[in-house]
Amino acid sequence: MTYREAMEHGERILAAADIADARMDAWLLMETVCKIERSFYYMHMEDAFPEEHLREYEINIRKRAEHIPLQYLVGETEFMGLRFKVNSGVLIPRQDTETLVEEALKAVRPGMKVLDLCTGSGCIIVSILHNAPGVRGYATDISKLALNVAKENARLNEVSVLFEHSDLFDNVSEKFDMIVSNPPYIASGEIAKLMPEVRSFEPMEALDGKEDGLYFYRKIAKECILYLNPGGQVFFEIGYDQGEAVSWLLWEAGFHGIRVKKDLAGKNRVVTGRI
Repeated sequence: MTYREAMEHGERILAAADIADARMDAWLLMETVCKIERSFYYMHMEDAFPEEHLREYEINIRKRAEHIPLQYLVGETEFMGLRFKVNSGVLIPRQDTETLVEEALKAVRPGMKVLDLCTGSGCIIVSILHNAPGVRGYATDISKLALNVAKENARLNEVSVLFEHSDLFDNVSEKFDMIVSNPPYIASGEIAKLMPEVRSFEPMEALDGKEDGLYFYRKIAKECILYLNPGGQVFFEIGYDQGEAVSWLLWEAGFHGIRVKKDLAGKNRVVTGRI
């Protein structure tokens, strides 16, 4: 089997399994397994596919055909132009969340202390610190598996973050100038409607926002005012239809200057307010 035949073989299997980007995914799995670049592939398409890589490539193609997320198979993804390690213990960083980081970066200043609640892979706090020198970063998550990944990503991107195993604010004792969070916000009844890559393989505790999807916003909005310095801000990622509800929760908690920001697709994506 040549490189070209292996590529076509992988693409056929993925297309038959209704993988939307079958050709791209087949290439990325080949790239990962063989550690080659496109230029090498096109120069060696008719060369024999290395026997020592064939079994691993076939296994990964079959796994992707089962709708295991590509990012988990290759072990990493890109976010805000940075590389992040991912595994099944963390939610896969998405471009939507870049809007949250971009909004936070408009407000952050050197010397500020920033807390990332429900940090997951650490993509939010790591991206903020990478782009805002002089900021002190803190992050919590209820999952020890997620914290291990987040710590690795902080090292990978050469930023210093103080990580704490905590259920929201349970183990938090300091005050901050900014709190950012992408909490679980999918209503429990909606999870079954998500694409199989998400509902079957991404961590449920990072998705399930309980009955109406607002459970964690209620808790954080109610408590975070106790952990913010005067003039401090909170930034939430939200579902496209949650702008009004989350804004109201912040208003009830005593925040002002509440704004809803849209993502690149024109959907409501971030709610922010200050005390």
